[in-house]
Amino acid sequence: MTLRPNHPLMDGRTANSPLITAYRGGRPSRRPVWFMRQAGRSLPEYRELRVGTTMLESCLKPAMAAEITLQPVRRHDVDAAIFFSDIVIPLKLAGVGVDIVPGVGPVLDRPVRTAEDVANLPELEDGALDPIREAVALTVQELGHTPLIGFAGAPFTVAAYMVEGRPSRDHLGPRTMMHADPEVWGALMNWAADASGKFLRAQVEAGASAAQLFDSWAGSLGLDDYTEHVAPASARALDHVRDLDVPLIHFGTGTSELLGAMLNVGVDVMGVDYRLPLDEANRRLGGRVPLQGNIDPALLGAPWSVLEAHVRDVIAAGAAAPAHVLNLGHGVPPDTDPAVLTRVVELIHSIEP
Repeated sequence: MTLRPNHPLMDGRTANSPLITAYRGGRPSRRPVWFMRQAGRSLPEYRELRVGTTMLESCLKPAMAAEITLQPVRRHDVDAAIFFSDIVIPLKLAGVGVDIVPGVGPVLDRPVRTAEDVANLPELEDGALDPIREAVALTVQELGHTPLIGFAGAPFTVAAYMVEGRPSRDHLGPRTMMHADPEVWGALMNWAADASGKFLRAQVEAGASAAQLFDSWAGSLGLDDYTEHVAPASARALDHVRDLDVPLIHFGTGTSELLGAMLNVGVDVMGVDYRLPLDEANRRLGGRVPLQGNIDPALLGAPWSVLEAHVRDVIAAGAAAPAHVLNLGHGVPPDTDPAVLTRVVELIHSIEP
Protein backbone atom coordinates (compact mmCIF):
# COMPACT_ATOMS: atom_id res chain seq x y z
CA MET A 1 0.00 0.00 0.00
CA THR A 2 1.15 3.55 -0.61
CA LEU A 3 0.26 6.80 1.12
CA ARG A 4 -2.68 8.78 -0.19
CA PRO A 5 -1.81 11.43 -2.84
CA ASN A 6 -2.49 14.37 -0.47
CA HIS A 7 -0.23 12.99 2.27
CA PRO A 8 2.51 15.55 3.11
CA LEU A 9 5.23 13.18 1.89
CA MET A 10 3.43 12.60 -1.42
CA ASP A 11 2.28 16.11 -2.35
CA GLY A 12 5.68 17.76 -1.83
CA ARG A 13 5.16 19.47 1.52
CA THR A 14 7.66 17.49 3.59
CA ALA A 15 9.59 15.14 1.27
CA ASN A 16 12.48 17.61 0.87
CA SER A 17 12.36 19.08 4.37
CA PRO A 18 15.64 19.16 6.35
CA LEU A 19 14.39 16.42 8.69
CA ILE A 20 13.27 13.91 6.06
CA THR A 21 16.34 14.63 3.93
CA ALA A 22 18.60 13.81 6.88
CA TYR A 23 16.55 10.76 7.88
CA ARG A 24 17.10 9.44 4.35
CA GLY A 25 20.84 10.06 4.52
CA GLY A 26 20.93 13.20 2.38
CA ARG A 27 22.41 16.66 2.93
CA PRO A 28 19.71 18.98 4.34
CA SER A 29 19.37 22.69 3.59
CA ARG A 30 19.79 23.42 7.30
CA ARG A 31 20.86 21.30 10.27
CA PRO A 32 17.63 19.67 11.56
CA VAL A 33 16.68 19.64 15.22
CA TRP A 34 13.67 18.68 17.31
CA PHE A 35 13.28 17.60 20.94
CA MET A 36 11.59 14.64 22.53
CA ARG A 37 8.85 15.93 24.88
CA GLN A 38 9.07 19.36 23.21
CA ALA A 39 5.25 19.38 23.23
CA GLY A 40 4.00 19.65 26.76
CA ARG A 41 4.99 20.35 30.28
CA SER A 42 7.91 22.79 29.81
CA LEU A 43 5.69 25.30 27.97
CA PRO A 44 3.49 27.79 29.86
CA GLU A 45 0.99 27.84 26.98
CA TYR A 46 0.63 24.06 27.37
CA ARG A 47 0.02 24.27 31.11
CA GLU A 48 -2.57 27.00 30.54
CA LEU A 49 -4.39 24.95 27.89
CA ARG A 50 -4.39 21.80 30.03
CA VAL A 51 -6.10 23.36 33.09
CA GLY A 52 -8.97 21.12 34.17
CA THR A 53 -8.11 18.36 31.69
CA THR A 54 -6.43 15.05 32.54
CA MET A 55 -3.46 13.87 30.50
CA LEU A 56 -5.35 11.11 28.70
CA GLU A 57 -8.33 13.40 28.04
CA SER A 58 -6.01 15.94 26.42
CA CYS A 59 -4.58 13.23 24.15
CA LEU A 60 -8.05 12.20 22.98
CA LYS A 61 -9.45 15.68 22.28
CA PRO A 62 -8.28 16.13 18.66
CA ALA A 63 -8.24 19.94 18.62
CA MET A 64 -6.36 20.09 21.92
CA ALA A 65 -3.84 17.40 20.95
CA ALA A 66 -3.20 19.21 17.66
CA GLU A 67 -2.71 22.57 19.36
CA ILE A 68 -0.28 21.09 21.91
CA THR A 69 1.67 19.41 19.09
CA LEU A 70 1.96 22.74 17.24
CA GLN A 71 2.99 24.92 20.20
CA PRO A 72 6.74 24.12 20.24
CA VAL A 73 7.01 24.44 16.44
CA ARG A 74 5.68 27.99 16.67
CA ARG A 75 7.81 28.87 19.68
CA HIS A 76 11.15 27.21 18.87
CA ASP A 77 11.23 26.92 15.03
CA VAL A 78 12.13 23.23 15.36
CA ASP A 79 12.29 21.13 12.19
CA ALA A 80 9.62 18.63 13.21
CA ALA A 81 6.55 18.28 15.36
CA ILE A 82 6.22 15.17 17.51
CA PHE A 83 2.63 14.05 17.90
CA PHE A 84 1.33 14.78 21.38
CA SER A 85 -0.01 11.58 22.87
CA ASP A 86 1.06 8.82 25.25
CA ILE A 87 2.26 5.26 24.79
CA VAL A 88 -0.69 3.92 26.84
CA ILE A 89 -3.30 5.55 24.58
CA PRO A 90 -3.64 2.32 22.52
CA LEU A 91 -4.44 0.46 25.77
CA LYS A 92 -7.04 3.07 26.70
CA LEU A 93 -8.62 2.93 23.23
CA ALA A 94 -8.73 -0.88 23.34
CA GLY A 95 -10.64 -0.78 26.62
CA VAL A 96 -7.85 -1.62 29.08
CA GLY A 97 -8.34 0.22 32.38
CA VAL A 98 -5.42 2.65 32.60
CA ASP A 99 -4.84 6.19 33.79
CA ILE A 100 -1.86 8.51 34.12
CA VAL A 101 -1.55 9.48 37.76
CA PRO A 102 0.18 12.85 38.29
CA GLY A 103 3.58 12.35 39.89
CA VAL A 104 3.42 8.58 39.30
CA GLY A 105 2.81 7.77 35.62
CA PRO A 106 0.70 5.09 33.93
CA VAL A 107 -1.27 2.95 36.39
CA LEU A 108 -3.45 0.01 35.29
CA ASP A 109 -6.65 -1.00 37.06
CA ARG A 110 -5.21 -4.52 37.23
CA PRO A 111 -1.82 -5.85 36.13
CA VAL A 112 -1.55 -8.46 33.34
CA ARG A 113 0.36 -11.44 34.73
CA THR A 114 -1.27 -14.74 33.74
CA ALA A 115 -2.27 -16.60 30.58
CA GLU A 116 -5.88 -15.79 31.40
CA ASP A 117 -5.09 -12.08 31.82
CA VAL A 118 -3.46 -12.00 28.38
CA ALA A 119 -6.26 -14.03 26.75
CA ASN A 120 -8.80 -11.56 28.13
CA LEU A 121 -7.10 -8.48 26.67
CA PRO A 122 -9.47 -6.72 24.25
CA GLU A 123 -8.38 -6.15 20.66
CA LEU A 124 -7.79 -2.58 19.54
CA GLU A 125 -10.50 -1.93 16.96
CA ASP A 126 -9.65 0.27 13.99
CA GLY A 127 -12.53 2.67 14.59
CA ALA A 128 -11.29 3.45 18.09
CA LEU A 129 -8.31 5.21 16.52
CA ASP A 130 -10.44 7.87 14.80
CA PRO A 131 -9.62 10.59 17.41
CA ILE A 132 -5.92 10.00 16.65
CA ARG A 133 -6.50 10.31 12.91
CA GLU A 134 -8.49 13.51 13.41
CA ALA A 135 -5.80 15.05 15.64
CA VAL A 136 -3.05 14.21 13.13
CA ALA A 137 -5.08 15.60 10.22
CA LEU A 138 -5.69 18.87 12.08
CA THR A 139 -1.99 19.08 12.95
CA VAL A 140 -0.54 18.52 9.48
CA GLN A 141 -3.05 20.98 8.02
CA GLU A 142 -1.34 23.70 10.11
CA LEU A 143 2.26 22.45 9.85
CA GLY A 144 2.75 23.17 6.16
CA HIS A 145 6.30 22.09 5.18
CA THR A 146 7.25 21.00 8.71
CA PRO A 147 6.97 17.22 9.10
CA LEU A 148 5.03 15.51 11.86
CA ILE A 149 6.65 12.51 13.55
CA GLY A 150 4.28 9.81 14.71
CA PHE A 151 5.30 7.63 17.62
CA ALA A 152 4.42 4.59 19.68
CA GLY A 153 5.78 2.78 22.68
CA ALA A 154 7.87 -0.27 21.88
CA PRO A 155 6.24 -3.54 23.01
CA PHE A 156 8.68 -4.14 25.89
CA THR A 157 8.03 -0.75 27.46
CA VAL A 158 4.26 -1.11 27.04
CA ALA A 159 4.31 -4.69 28.38
CA ALA A 160 6.50 -3.63 31.32
CA TYR A 161 3.78 -1.20 32.46
CA MET A 162 1.14 -3.87 31.93
CA VAL A 163 2.92 -6.53 34.00
CA GLU A 164 3.98 -4.22 36.82
CA GLY A 165 0.71 -2.28 36.74
CA ARG A 166 2.64 0.96 37.22
CA PRO A 167 6.13 2.41 36.67
CA SER A 168 8.99 0.36 38.07
CA ARG A 169 12.69 0.96 38.77
CA ASP A 170 14.01 -2.46 37.74
CA HIS A 171 11.20 -4.03 35.65
CA LEU A 172 11.67 -7.26 37.55
CA GLY A 173 8.14 -8.49 36.74
CA PRO A 174 8.46 -8.51 32.94
CA ARG A 175 12.06 -9.71 33.09
CA THR A 176 10.97 -12.64 35.24
CA MET A 177 7.94 -13.45 33.06
CA MET A 178 9.98 -13.73 29.86
CA HIS A 179 11.92 -16.61 31.44
CA ALA A 180 9.39 -18.11 33.85
CA ASP A 181 6.55 -18.23 31.31
CA PRO A 182 7.90 -17.45 27.83
CA GLU A 183 4.65 -18.49 26.13
CA VAL A 184 2.56 -15.99 28.09
CA TRP A 185 5.29 -13.37 27.64
CA GLY A 186 5.27 -13.94 23.88
CA ALA A 187 1.50 -13.58 23.70
CA LEU A 188 1.58 -10.35 25.72
CA MET A 189 4.37 -8.93 23.56
CA ASN A 190 2.44 -9.75 20.39
CA TRP A 191 -0.63 -8.00 21.79
CA ALA A 192 1.42 -4.92 22.70
CA ALA A 193 3.18 -4.97 19.31
CA ASP A 194 -0.11 -5.01 17.42
CA ALA A 195 -1.64 -2.27 19.59
CA SER A 196 1.38 0.00 19.14
CA GLY A 197 1.63 -0.89 15.45
CA LYS A 198 -2.01 0.01 14.76
CA PHE A 199 -1.56 3.26 16.71
CA LEU A 200 1.50 4.10 14.62
CA ARG A 201 -0.21 3.24 11.34
CA ALA A 202 -3.19 5.48 12.14
CA GLN A 203 -0.80 8.42 12.61
CA VAL A 204 1.17 7.77 9.43
CA GLU A 205 -1.87 7.24 7.23
CA ALA A 206 -3.39 10.46 8.57
CA GLY A 207 -0.32 12.53 7.73
CA ALA A 208 2.77 11.78 9.83
CA SER A 209 5.94 11.86 7.69
CA ALA A 210 8.09 9.64 9.95
CA ALA A 211 7.51 7.23 12.82
CA GLN A 212 9.52 6.65 15.99
CA LEU A 213 9.38 3.65 18.28
CA PHE A 214 10.27 4.54 21.90
CA ASP A 215 11.66 1.80 24.12
CA SER A 216 12.03 3.73 27.34
CA TRP A 217 12.80 0.71 29.52
CA ALA A 218 14.83 -1.55 27.20
CA GLY A 219 17.98 -0.42 29.00
CA SER A 220 17.03 -2.75 31.87
CA LEU A 221 17.73 -5.73 29.58
CA GLY A 222 20.88 -7.60 28.64
CA LEU A 223 21.63 -8.13 24.97
CA ASP A 224 20.62 -11.82 24.90
CA ASP A 225 17.25 -11.14 26.56
CA TYR A 226 16.60 -8.22 24.23
CA THR A 227 17.48 -10.17 21.11
CA GLU A 228 15.49 -13.28 22.01
CA HIS A 229 12.49 -11.97 23.96
CA VAL A 230 11.97 -8.38 22.77
CA ALA A 231 13.38 -7.62 19.31
CA PRO A 232 10.91 -9.84 17.40
CA ALA A 233 7.96 -7.95 18.89
CA SER A 234 9.52 -4.57 18.08
CA ALA A 235 9.94 -5.73 14.48
CA ARG A 236 6.30 -6.88 14.51
CA ALA A 237 5.13 -3.43 15.69
CA LEU A 238 7.03 -1.77 12.85
CA ASP A 239 5.69 -4.30 10.35
CA HIS A 240 2.37 -2.44 10.62
CA VAL A 241 3.88 0.58 8.81
CA ARG A 242 6.73 -0.74 6.65
CA ASP A 243 4.62 -0.76 3.48
CA LEU A 244 3.99 2.99 3.85
CA ASP A 245 7.67 3.80 3.22
CA VAL A 246 8.16 6.53 5.82
CA PRO A 247 11.46 6.85 7.72
CA LEU A 248 11.44 4.69 10.87
CA ILE A 249 13.38 5.73 13.97
CA HIS A 250 14.21 3.58 17.00
CA PHE A 251 15.12 5.11 20.36
CA GLY A 252 15.72 3.70 23.82
CA THR A 253 17.28 4.93 27.05
CA GLY A 254 20.25 3.15 28.56
CA THR A 255 20.55 1.09 25.38
CA SER A 256 24.19 1.69 24.38
CA GLU A 257 24.87 -2.06 24.45
CA LEU A 258 21.72 -2.84 22.43
CA LEU A 259 22.15 -0.43 19.51
CA GLY A 260 23.05 -3.06 16.91
CA ALA A 261 20.14 -5.31 17.90
CA MET A 262 17.77 -2.34 17.90
CA LEU A 263 18.89 -1.38 14.40
CA ASN A 264 18.38 -4.94 13.25
CA VAL A 265 14.63 -4.85 13.94
CA GLY A 266 14.54 -2.87 10.70
CA VAL A 267 14.76 0.91 11.02
CA ASP A 268 16.24 3.79 9.01
CA VAL A 269 17.52 5.99 11.86
CA MET A 270 18.89 5.23 15.33
CA GLY A 271 18.25 7.54 18.25
CA VAL A 272 21.09 7.57 20.79
CA ASP A 273 20.71 8.64 24.41
CA TYR A 274 23.10 10.98 26.20
CA ARG A 275 25.30 8.22 27.65
CA LEU A 276 27.20 7.36 24.46
CA PRO A 277 29.06 9.80 22.18
CA LEU A 278 27.66 9.77 18.65
CA ASP A 279 31.00 8.95 17.02
CA GLU A 280 31.20 5.80 19.16
CA ALA A 281 27.55 4.96 18.39
CA ASN A 282 28.34 5.34 14.70
CA ARG A 283 31.35 3.03 15.08
CA ARG A 284 29.26 0.39 16.83
CA LEU A 285 26.63 0.59 14.09
CA GLY A 286 29.21 0.30 11.32
CA GLY A 287 28.55 3.75 9.88
CA ARG A 288 25.43 2.38 8.22
CA VAL A 289 22.64 4.61 9.49
CA PRO A 290 21.73 8.25 10.22
CA LEU A 291 21.81 9.09 13.91
CA GLN A 292 19.55 11.24 16.09
CA GLY A 293 20.64 12.84 19.34
CA ASN A 294 22.09 13.34 21.79
CA ILE A 295 22.35 16.58 23.81
CA ASP A 296 22.34 15.84 27.53
CA PRO A 297 19.06 17.24 28.98
CA ALA A 298 20.86 17.98 32.26
CA LEU A 299 22.94 20.64 30.51
CA LEU A 300 19.87 22.69 29.57
CA GLY A 301 20.16 24.16 33.07
CA ALA A 302 23.90 24.86 32.82
CA PRO A 303 25.45 28.25 31.96
CA TRP A 304 25.10 29.07 28.26
CA SER A 305 28.84 28.79 27.61
CA VAL A 306 28.79 25.20 28.93
CA LEU A 307 25.66 24.26 26.99
CA GLU A 308 26.91 25.84 23.75
CA ALA A 309 30.23 23.98 23.97
CA HIS A 310 28.34 20.73 24.59
CA VAL A 311 26.01 21.26 21.59
CA ARG A 312 29.03 21.94 19.38
CA ASP A 313 30.69 18.76 20.68
CA VAL A 314 27.57 16.74 19.84
CA ILE A 315 27.52 18.21 16.33
CA ALA A 316 31.19 17.35 15.87
CA ALA A 317 30.65 13.77 17.06
CA GLY A 318 27.58 13.41 14.85
CA ALA A 319 29.60 14.37 11.77
CA ALA A 320 30.93 10.81 11.70
CA ALA A 321 27.48 9.41 10.83
CA PRO A 322 25.92 9.31 7.33
CA ALA A 323 23.52 12.03 8.54
CA HIS A 324 22.63 13.60 11.87
CA VAL A 325 19.43 15.03 13.36
CA LEU A 326 20.01 16.98 16.56
CA ASN A 327 17.86 16.03 19.54
CA LEU A 328 18.17 15.51 23.25
CA GLY A 329 19.45 12.23 24.62
CA HIS A 330 16.10 11.94 26.42
CA GLY A 331 13.02 14.15 26.90
CA VAL A 332 12.83 17.86 27.76
CA PRO A 333 12.85 18.15 31.58
CA PRO A 334 9.67 19.80 32.89
CA ASP A 335 11.52 22.72 34.52
CA THR A 336 13.42 23.67 31.36
CA ASP A 337 13.37 27.37 30.45
CA PRO A 338 11.74 27.45 26.98
CA ALA A 339 13.98 30.37 26.01
CA VAL A 340 17.01 28.08 26.38
CA LEU A 341 15.53 25.57 23.92
CA THR A 342 14.83 28.37 21.43
CA ARG A 343 18.43 29.55 21.78
CA VAL A 344 19.73 25.99 21.23
CA VAL A 345 17.68 25.76 18.02
CA GLU A 346 19.05 29.11 16.81
CA LEU A 347 22.62 27.93 17.52
CA ILE A 348 22.11 24.65 15.64
CA HIS A 349 20.54 26.40 12.65
CA SER A 350 23.45 28.89 12.57
CA ILE A 351 25.96 26.07 11.93
CA GLU A 352 26.17 24.98 8.29
CA PRO A 353 25.06 21.37 7.69
